[in-house]
Amino acid sequence: MGVVLFGSFFILLVLGVPIAVAIGISAVMVIWIAGLGITVVSPNFYSGIAKFPLLAIPLFILAGFLFERCGISERLVRFADKLVRQKEGALAIVAIGVCVFFGGISGSGPADAAAIGAILIPAMIAENYSGGFAAGLIAAGGSTAIIVPPSIALIIYGAITNTSITTLFAAGIVPGFFAGLSLIVPAYLISKYKGYGKRRVEEDEITLWESFKQAFFGLIAPGIILGGLYGGIFTPTEAAVVAVVYGVFLGFIVYKTLTLKLFYEVLVDASVASAIVMIIVTLAGLFSWAANTLGTLDAIAKYLIKLSTTPMVALFFVNFMLFIAGMMIDAISIYYIFLPIFLPMIAKFHWNPVWFGVMMTMNLAIGQFTPPVAVNLYVTTHLASIPIEETFREVIPFVLSMLIALLFIALFPYLSLVVPKLLGMM
Repeated sequence: MGVVLFGSFFILLVLGVPIAVAIGISAVMVIWIAGLGITVVSPNFYSGIAKFPLLAIPLFILAGFLFERCGISERLVRFADKLVRQKEGALAIVAIGVCVFFGGISGSGPADAAAIGAILIPAMIAENYSGGFAAGLIAAGGSTAIIVPPSIALIIYGAITNTSITTLFAAGIVPGFFAGLSLIVPAYLISKYKGYGKRRVEEDEITLWESFKQAFFGLIAPGIILGGLYGGIFTPTEAAVVAVVYGVFLGFIVYKTLTLKLFYEVLVDASVASAIVMIIVTLAGLFSWAANTLGTLDAIAKYLIKLSTTPMVALFFVNFMLFIAGMMIDAISIYYIFLPIFLPMIAKFHWNPVWFGVMMTMNLAIGQFTPPVAVNLYVTTHLASIPIEETFREVIPFVLSMLIALLFIALFPYLSLVVPKLLGMM
């Protein structure tokens, strides 16, 4: 039955069926064929999303939409651009820096890529950057949003493994900025080599101080959200509520960029995005339940443990599987399908679950901009009005640089655990 479950899933993927639908059809079909009781589908749907930590996901999605519509991303870009001045490759550095920073608000790779790409891709093309490079760069930068807190991916990992989400958020800080730094290096070198940014568009008259004042409320947003979280003032779900309230305050009171009509549109867009995520969560959870009930995941886990003669070999297997899966399947589905396989390995090799979650998330972040199924690339190429094929060669240096960053995170767990230890969480 395990072969039928996974075989039908991959066949449907090859046929072009959406991932969530493919997962759902495969799970329901096997439950029916194996006689597990088709009536278990409905309770599994409910139990898949009836978890308090998951309440933070739609709220953080809404917060991300609010901050983007308030004009925060535009103000952050302007301030960052003023900091680096007019130099070759400067706008590429700005793109990565703002992506990492805005990721500390949105928690979503595609949302990050869309918010920053809408502003910076036209600006980069105007400064002689190729469309493929601009789209690939911002797709890669947007992927850091699922590493830095408040990461939606880490919320899902914490909910599945019963790991403290607050601790996971703290553990994602250093790896998130490390990932951003790993992208800045090739971005600058390529820009320097190809002369990107030489032809500068006319600079606006706004000063550095004025741009700072305009971006100030956006700059302190992560501090308010994460400061209250790490200070024990509120839980991750409550932090999401605070983020939404703060976004509404900025939109209606401070910047006055939100109207009731625009606010309604934001609520609709956030509801649709949240529904998509939750549908994947429920269907992936059903798939995982079916595979566990059939004993398939346990058999795979035992086989991998048998192959893994040392922790280093096991670590290689884990990351290789995640890298391949990340190129074809969305991160949420991967958590539900692969974590039941990896949990026995985590226990056997005494790996820290917090470090493992951050490492796994960074690997999946790479998948967001690695073809063929690269969700961030689909977003940025649409914004750049170019075919996705134009970015394939452009993203290779960014994939390689992020893999090097992943290697450091995998080999040196302290990089992930230093902040939680400093905050007394471990």
